[in-house]
Amino acid sequence: MARDFMTDPGQLRDLEGQQYIVLRPTDAVMREFDAVQDAARRRLDDTVRYPGAAHVTLRGLYEPERTEVVREVVREWAAKQHPIDLVFEAVDAFPAPWQIVIARLGRTPGLLHAYASLTAALDRTDLRRIGELALEDWTFHLSAVYAKTLSPDDWERLAASTHHDYKTPATETVREVEFVTYSNAAEHREVFPLGTP
Repeated sequence: MARDFMTDPGQLRDLEGQQYIVLRPTDAVMREFDAVQDAARRRLDDTVRYPGAAHVTLRGLYEPERTEVVREVVREWAAKQHPIDLVFEAVDAFPAPWQIVIARLGRTPGLLHAYASLTAALDRTDLRRIGELALEDWTFHLSAVYAKTLSPDDWERLAASTHHDYKTPATETVREVEFVTYSNAAEHREVFPLGTP
């Protein structure tokens, strides 16, 4: 059974009413992500928060009353996509005020096309999006550690000590997209194969 992406009660409360379109690595990228996260857990324990499973967020929305509309947009978009290559290039960080340790991904043709085509699909709607950036400004990533609770000095030490590039990046191909919704303090997921009408 696939792990939930978010399990922390506080995070689940914060996500109430939101929807996300995400990719779930299940092979080499996931294993490397888990190794990075496990090392952080040994070092930081429960002084910070962690996502429950590796995931690449392509888009977030806030449409608690129109979840079915969002679902249909995701279903139609996924049917037109090809499988997407993920390349785990580096352990990096989003600085303060976010303070997130991330697995930075390469800008593969599949990821670029997926993001651009999803933007085009959403542009044809009036759905409310969360934290959207233009493709040229977006950093493809998997969040590994949410460290906003660390002091500035502790954060700087963590970011500096975990940062590294991979000479031989972990790679894998994702063949599904997940439509994730948050309601009643719980996560709900539906899987759509990429390229399957």
